Amino acid sequence: MTANGWIQISLFCLAILVCVKPLGLYMARVFEGEIKFLAPIERFLYRLCGVRGEEQHWTSYTIAMLAFSIAGFVSLYLIQRLQAALPFNPQGLAGVAPDLSFNTSVSFVTNTNWQSYGGESTLSYLVQMLGLTVHNFVSAATGIALAIALVRGFARRSAKTLGNFWVDLTRGTLYVLIPMSLVFALFLVWQGVPQNLGAYTHAIGLDGIKQLIAQGPVASQEAIKMLGTNGGGFFNVNSAHPFENPTGLSNFFEMWAILVVSAALTYTFGHMIRDTRQGWAIFAVMAVLFLGGLGVTYWAEGQGNAAVAAAHVAQAGNMEGKEVRFGVANSALWATATTDASNGSVNAMHDSFTPLGGMIPIINIELGEIIFGGVGSGLYGMLIFAVIAMFVAGLMVGRTPEYLGKKIEAKEVKMSMLAILMLALSILGFTALASVLKAGLAGPLNSGPHGFSEILYAFSSATGNNGSAFAGLTANTVFYNTALGFAMLIGRFLFIVPMMAVAGSLAAKKIVPASAGTFPTHGGLFVGLLIGVILIVGGLTFFPALSLGPIAEHLAMQAGIYF
Repeated sequence: MTANGWIQISLFCLAILVCVKPLGLYMARVFEGEIKFLAPIERFLYRLCGVRGEEQHWTSYTIAMLAFSIAGFVSLYLIQRLQAALPFNPQGLAGVAPDLSFNTSVSFVTNTNWQSYGGESTLSYLVQMLGLTVHNFVSAATGIALAIALVRGFARRSAKTLGNFWVDLTRGTLYVLIPMSLVFALFLVWQGVPQNLGAYTHAIGLDGIKQLIAQGPVASQEAIKMLGTNGGGFFNVNSAHPFENPTGLSNFFEMWAILVVSAALTYTFGHMIRDTRQGWAIFAVMAVLFLGGLGVTYWAEGQGNAAVAAAHVAQAGNMEGKEVRFGVANSALWATATTDASNGSVNAMHDSFTPLGGMIPIINIELGEIIFGGVGSGLYGMLIFAVIAMFVAGLMVGRTPEYLGKKIEAKEVKMSMLAILMLALSILGFTALASVLKAGLAGPLNSGPHGFSEILYAFSSATGNNGSAFAGLTANTVFYNTALGFAMLIGRFLFIVPMMAVAGSLAAKKIVPASAGTFPTHGGLFVGLLIGVILIVGGLTFFPALSLGPIAEHLAMQAGIYF
């Protein structure tokens, strides 16, 4: 760890902090219908799609979201399978295999963007643009819309509706994601990221070896990949590739883009419930967890690689598998940010981390992607934890639990716990299955303590709709493509449905005035309580799993056993 590293980390945190209020306020005004500079386009889209715009009950809102997701899955699956017959395929790439098409379609519809493929060698320009990039927009906008629906559940009183899914989806795309992505894509082009439709370039290097240099519409996909917390880069190694991330400045702002919208949504929450202190309290919880994890990761990676040290090689931290041009601090920052929110790491993959350095990314994902998290999903996941925290607080003070003036009763607690327990069931269940089946252990690095960490990470990432990987896992198989696909579906939709039930139930409740027995939810006491509940409930997943994964690896490495 160095002073220069901490300065870079401090500048990054400051860049996020200064954007929280202005961007959060802007998004609140967008979803409250106050921003209308694109109103003609908005109205045209509603007429074209037959959207009347009337508000929906939580069940109708959820059904609309599910129908949209199913349609997106089917369309993306088909264009992958038919890729060879479609235009904008200058490399003549064949259609994608059925199991990989299933996995990739589920991945992008659920905002996971897990990659069991190499983008530059598997997918045509048409699939990258019409398939992946479009879903990067709409899956992110869906997450924002769902978060806004839950916020309305807290903000409204005696209401039967939560807004209109199609309106929220359109506004999130038109007013938030497209303008930001347009500006960011132009910035990336300025930094040197390719944006073209030409065929790959044949070149002969200085050593006389022929090379095929991949390129294409990279900047446009990279921009929404980051801002929409998507992952799923144009190139297989994501932002470790110099065409996706060519300079130190592009590196800084790509990291910034991963967290800025998710962080700003906390202020959107506070503004919409008419108490911005509540939004800052949620932001504080996320920030404490983020900085704590970052500190551990930076420390662990700063110690260097035990295997390299055993060979008596000098090292300035663990740089195996990482981008030397950006250093250990940026590597740790990328790992923490991407496992809080999305794939897209500057490291070759998280397999290049030390066991304890890699443990933090796993924990961040297993907490439910709530430390800023995916756009929208991080906020609604955190608010579900807040419901449980206030139930605990209510029991502590001996009265009916309340949060933001809404009584937390049996239905809200049951639905909240159901959503969270589904994540633990998926992660541990699929990990156990893959650890004993021959199909799960097939591959040169899928067995042993490190293989277990890779399997655990894969199903944690899929269930958490994160998309990053430990990379050593042989995952492009029928078993893993199918199992990981179902884990992504569970992590997205079996969390969303109970969450929407909570939103609908809260919206129908009256607001109870605060009294002397009301637990304060805008100060340090609430922040501490919520962090404690998150760690305890999150421990249902990561405590039993980590004892057999990264911790076992760390102890083995200390004993001189390397994997």
